[in-house]
Order: sequence, then structure tokens, then C-alpha cells
Amino acid sequence: MDGLLIDSEPLWQEAEILVFKQVNLMLTAELCLQTKGLRIDEVVDYWYQRHPWNKVSKKAVEESIVAKLIELIHLKGQPLAGVERAVSLVKQQQVKIALASSSASIIIQAALKKLDLTDTFEKIHSAESEVLGKPHPGVYLTTANKLKVLPQECLAIEDSLNGVLAAKAARMKCIAIPEASQYDRPQFAIADLVLKSLEEFDLEVWHELKDR
Repeated sequence: MDGLLIDSEPLWQEAEILVFKQVNLMLTAELCLQTKGLRIDEVVDYWYQRHPWNKVSKKAVEESIVAKLIELIHLKGQPLAGVERAVSLVKQQQVKIALASSSASIIIQAALKKLDLTDTFEKIHSAESEVLGKPHPGVYLTTANKLKVLPQECLAIEDSLNGVLAAKAARMKCIAIPEASQYDRPQFAIADLVLKSLEEFDLEVWHELKDR
């Protein structure tokens, strides 16, 4: 969802920078990329381990970031290029479609409501209910199970390296659509295909991956 359906990565960064500043941790947009694709509790723990703070609990920091993010989604949330067309293309193939996200359910619902995609997905699953978030494959394995399909029969579309790692560990085919600044990272070569945006996702790509 984040960075693929909705242009939320800048919003995540804004929320994290503002809230972490309150515990005297000065992040930049570049530093925020280090935790892209992780669950919010894992993001907070990542920075706490490196720059521990006092007085405010990790849980309170998590909740503040989530609240700020939801506020920003309502104010600024925009769909990324190609979303409507890509969703339509997949639905035309008469396959099951699900959303598997590292974001908390409350964030997922806020984003889908903002984008008017509330009724788009057959199943929605948040990694908040998994023991481990991405890059662990749990969120994808559970989602496939909810769809009653084998993971190796699934195609995942991801924007983060942690997400690609999770999808491939689940034995799914995976399209990576990194943000522009990350597009040339050689690590994304583990994906089955790397695109520049969802606008490049068409029937030719669909059939190419289906036949592999």
C-alpha cells in the first residue's frame, strides 16, 4: 500500500521526523529510508536501539507517529500514478486480489477511504498481527492462506526492498516498483521484474510473469 497505492512515503517521513524530534532524535528523509517497509513498532525499536531516549515510552512514540500519519493522509494523501488502471487490469483477469501491508489496520483503512478503494480487495491483512513484519514472509503467507491459494501462485507488487524480500521468501513472484531515488539499487534484482511505476504494469507484463 504505502508507496505503491498511495504516495504516503513522504507523509511517513514527515510524521517520523516530527515525532522523533520530540524525543531529541533528528531524522532526515534519507535516514527514514533505512526503515522503509518495516512495521511502526519495528521502526521505533530500530531507532531506540541506536539512539535511546527517556521519559516517553516506545509505545507512546508509535501511537504519536500513527496519529500524525493518519492526519497527514486525510490532509495530503494522493494516489500514485497508474493505481486505478492497474486495479482495473487485475480485476479483468478474474483473479483474487488482496492487500498485504506492514501498516497498522487503522492506517490501511484511512488510506483506502482516502483513495476510495475500500471495496477493492477481497482480503486485507496487516503485519501488525504477525510475530514478525517484513522482510519476514509471514504477512504474505497469511494473506495467501486467507485467499485460499498457494503462495507460489501469487504475484506480489512491492515498492520497498524489505517487501520484495518478504514476497520472495514466501515463494511468490514479485514486481518491484521502487521510488525514483531507489530504482537503481542492485538489490532489487531479486525481484522478477522492476518497473518505474504502476503505469508500466500492463497485459504484456501480466502474461510475461504468468508464463514464467
